[in-house]
Amino acid sequence: MGLDLIVFLLFMALALFIDFKAHSHDQVMGLKSAIGWSLFWVATALLFAAYLYWHDGATSMSLFLTGYVLEKALSVDNLFVMMAIFAWFKVPEIYRHRVLYYGIIGAIVFRLIFVLVGSGLMHLSAYVEIVFGLLVGYSCVVMVKNQEKEEDTGEEDYSKHLAYRLVYKFFPVYPKLVGHDFFIKKEQLSSLERNLEGQEASELHHQSAFAKAKIIATPLFLCLAVIELSDVMFAFDSVPAVIAVSKEPLIIYSAMMFAILGLRSLYFVLEVLKGHLIYLEKSVIVVLAFISLKLILAATDQLFGVGVDISPTISLYIVLGVLGAGVLLSLFKGKQERAPTPSSPDHFEEPSVETPKQEVADFTHTRLNNCEHKIQELEDRVSKLEEEKHKP
Repeated sequence: MGLDLIVFLLFMALALFIDFKAHSHDQVMGLKSAIGWSLFWVATALLFAAYLYWHDGATSMSLFLTGYVLEKALSVDNLFVMMAIFAWFKVPEIYRHRVLYYGIIGAIVFRLIFVLVGSGLMHLSAYVEIVFGLLVGYSCVVMVKNQEKEEDTGEEDYSKHLAYRLVYKFFPVYPKLVGHDFFIKKEQLSSLERNLEGQEASELHHQSAFAKAKIIATPLFLCLAVIELSDVMFAFDSVPAVIAVSKEPLIIYSAMMFAILGLRSLYFVLEVLKGHLIYLEKSVIVVLAFISLKLILAATDQLFGVGVDISPTISLYIVLGVLGAGVLLSLFKGKQERAPTPSSPDHFEEPSVETPKQEVADFTHTRLNNCEHKIQELEDRVSKLEEEKHKP
């Protein structure tokens, strides 16, 4: 297991270095680029799986792949939440990759803590497996309720989020984005304040903490904080589910990390496909229900001799089968909706224009955000030039 740890750490260090170098500049990731990077991260995970097969055997490889696929699938729901957060904070696409990068750094740390604690508890008693099984089952119920709630209430107000309130408690917050910066210095306020007007200017003057603060948070940091805390809450669902696959901490953690590494590129793919994968979240709920049942049956088999221990290979096939069915059903449903239907004089339906309108609205909203950002950048540059001009 010592060699496994060394190889895993080398993979992780190299992957993070490549990702940091490849995306060190602020730029919008296109669909082709996002798909390419997603495939690259999948190939990296498969390469590590091949190493496990060579060094530890087929069982370790199956455990790793099952955990990897499960974490990847569960992350889809988390990515949809991130999309909603970005939309609420009106973060331009050009800065989203930066926020996701630091969000994933946080996920690496928090997942390690969760995995060490969770796998340690799992080794204590089979009764803990039952508790974990019930927790995963409860996650299914929560996901179903959240789907119904989203349909009824629509957009969530993130100003009531715990992370949002905590940031305001410890930092004064500048009311506008300042490029890709999470924080600004107090010295920058005088030049930036000229760009504020109306409600934004009054919001700045109402925050008394500005007078004493040396560092000031920006809305981009607010967004990052909300994403980080949302991810921690998400880990309470995902970690027990992945621990159900294996009690070995390195297998669990490596599976989760390889899945998380590809989340940023997957985010930009899902942003395009979110309206088409309508059954994916439902298939994830079915997978969670299976994992819950697997945990409880394995525990009752160990404790009372009544139950069944499902092998890692069968678990992998079931998880892949359910998720694959969800994707295929989504694609089939989408194809049916897009297929032309014959019309007759007696049964004439006007073609729906809602989808094109929505697409145009989304496109326009994104471009307006980017234009606002460019204007703000120009204003900042003008302010800096004026400051330099008036310097003795």
